[in-house]
Amino acid sequence: MIYDKGKVIAGIIVFVLIVAFPVYYNFSKVGDKAMPSIDTPEINAMGVKQCVKPKAYMTTEHMQLLDEWRDSVVRDGDRHFGMIDGRLYEKSLQNTCMHCHSNKKRFCDECHNYASVKPYCWDCHISPKEKKS
Repeated sequence: MIYDKGKVIAGIIVFVLIVAFPVYYNFSKVGDKAMPSIDTPEINAMGVKQCVKPKAYMTTEHMQLLDEWRDSVVRDGDRHFGMIDGRLYEKSLQNTCMHCHSNKKRFCDECHNYASVKPYCWDCHISPKEKKS
């Protein structure tokens, strides 16, 4: 039988509150920042806005796609990516992705800051020069 049941329960409650505090604190900050706009002048000028994959996929999985592209280009020499509609794209961050997403500071950096991630793309790739728009 536990003689100090009240103290044990109070201790468990305090422990849970301390451990859960960072989670609740971060949830309260999620709504503070608005999702940055991903449209660039090049995207806005397009008649049909279409990426190599659907927008929902690219929003969450673009890094995995870029990793797959890197591996297939470097290891297999496969430089082309075909879409269902038959178009071919070059597997290239700078020649394919940055053609439409031309404003690195407004597009890449704002989204990565919003998501609190630090990508390593520009450790190897040359950071693109910003277009004046």
